[in-house]
Amino acid sequence: MSNSGLGVDFSHLALVATSAHTFEATVDFYVSLGLSVVRKVTHDRAQRDIGHENNIVSEAWLHLFATRSENSVTLRIIYVEGKSASKSKGNAIRICLAAQDMKAVKAILKDMDCAFTEHADPKYPVARIATHDPLGNDVFFTPHANTFSIPSSPEIKVEARTEPEVPPFNLDTPVKGGRKNIGILTSGGDAQGMNACVRAVVRMSIARNCRPFLVYEGYQGLVDGGDKIREAGWSDVSGFLTLGGTMIGTARCAAFREIEGRRTGVLNLIKHGIDALVVIGGDGSLTGADRLRAEWPEHVRALEREGRIGREEARKYSSLMIVGMVGSIDNDLASTDMTIGACSALERICESVDAILSTATSHQRAFVVEVMGRHCGWLALNAAISTGADYLFIPEAPPKNGWEDAMCATLKASRDAGKRTSLVIVAEGAVDRQLRPIRANEVRDILATRLGYDTRVTILGHVQRGGAPAHFDRFLGTMQGAEAVEAILRATPSTPSLVIGMLENKITTQPLKEAIELTGQVAQAIESLNFDRAMGLRSASFAKQLTSYKEIANFNPDSKMKLPNEQRLRIAIVHAGAPAGGMNTATRSAVRLCINRGHTVLGVHNGFPGLMRGEISELDWLTVDGWTIAGGSRL
Repeated sequence: MSNSGLGVDFSHLALVATSAHTFEATVDFYVSLGLSVVRKVTHDRAQRDIGHENNIVSEAWLHLFATRSENSVTLRIIYVEGKSASKSKGNAIRICLAAQDMKAVKAILKDMDCAFTEHADPKYPVARIATHDPLGNDVFFTPHANTFSIPSSPEIKVEARTEPEVPPFNLDTPVKGGRKNIGILTSGGDAQGMNACVRAVVRMSIARNCRPFLVYEGYQGLVDGGDKIREAGWSDVSGFLTLGGTMIGTARCAAFREIEGRRTGVLNLIKHGIDALVVIGGDGSLTGADRLRAEWPEHVRALEREGRIGREEARKYSSLMIVGMVGSIDNDLASTDMTIGACSALERICESVDAILSTATSHQRAFVVEVMGRHCGWLALNAAISTGADYLFIPEAPPKNGWEDAMCATLKASRDAGKRTSLVIVAEGAVDRQLRPIRANEVRDILATRLGYDTRVTILGHVQRGGAPAHFDRFLGTMQGAEAVEAILRATPSTPSLVIGMLENKITTQPLKEAIELTGQVAQAIESLNFDRAMGLRSASFAKQLTSYKEIANFNPDSKMKLPNEQRLRIAIVHAGAPAGGMNTATRSAVRLCINRGHTVLGVHNGFPGLMRGEISELDWLTVDGWTIAGGSRL
């Protein structure tokens, strides 16, 4: 009789343990064989299972993500109370797994100190393997999958064992590749993309046979311990990818600044079996993590002397591996091109300024917009480029003395040419060459007093941190989180603390201490009035962006970069094919650079058909002024 009309699909296979020890041992056994924990929970109240009266205390759902989806399988391992251990071989089940690398299977079983037997296969040159799980179930490995059913394999015999006879599973012995318990915390200011990073670390840890632990509320959770440190399963981070902020929280922690607070944090890490820590935060948070790692041996010795940990714990947790990732919307870490959250913050700024410009144009107002960036002008510079700002103030390149006059002259020239609005971007850390702060309100007063402009100030503040992460921060957080786990698995006790970054579009791993020291040198260079040094410590692209911005933003008919008359060209620009975002921005930049060098720029309208019809007109400075934020193709 066909059951095709029933709509029946395989759901899962359930295994029952009658003690906490065998439950944990069985979970670890199947994780070692490549299954992933997608959910693991201990119930506050005992649950009842289908078909019997036993109370379920804990349960774990494991999934085998096979190379072919139809070969995937889900195991549900439950720990129940009230069920006597089975003594009958007939109650055990037989599980057959197809493995491409039988040598690797044997190596894993040996690492687990798990007895097994090998049996020749008359059809294939590779022997099959037979063993048992901690519950006494037969587990077979064959080099090729059986398409229809689990074979009876009568020639494979495994001695049945009841639960009390199962050798204890030694969690101190790492499986092949080095089993790690990895703590994850977010600290300092939140940044879009942190959740993507947490998600990647959790799932990559599970995939690489490690146990991830989430530390809630940053370093405060590390000090508090208890339920602030919880093991995470695959599904615990579902939905994290698209969420802004940090779902595991961040908080200031005065206690962690004191040695006793850090010692308590060390104790909590040891009690949870954590031997590696991933920290996502700014340079202050990462400095704190590196300091914890440097003090670790001293803390462990003190805890042993005080009797708060035993000798075996002190030996086992003699070192802590630290890997950092920079969650900072300022993009202020030296030795990396981009930090987690910077791209999303820039999008928030652009969205806000686009909205401001519409009302500014309506009323012919000037707006001064302050953005974040205490020691780094990356946000301000890129916002100025992306929104077509008329003037810019950043901490690394203070304006020359008399900047007030220069700013007024620049903005007045644009208004005289017909522009209806003025936009000035100010980084919160902007200073002049005597390190006097340049505030948005000061700029407003200058424009209102000297030029008579109706000028408003907008301080974007924490809106820059808010909202869903942009595509790039989701990608960056995911890739860096995966690399953080790999870096932990590669590390030895002598490996220095590491920071994951990105250079030339490649994920990098560098010593954390050196990166933090290099970042600190930027602020030191600014404070010592060595602004050339501060610019040199930024990426090479930063200086190029600033140079290009200044030329694109400011019309200079007397520019020293103008070419002799005989070298000046008439350059035509044509848009062909389907329009794409950024076409108008690129055209605006090209037109203004050409004009400042003395060239004449012509716009060909309506593509190549327009060229054939002679639809060509000259493009001047003001014609392309608003093209930065215009979609499609203005030509």
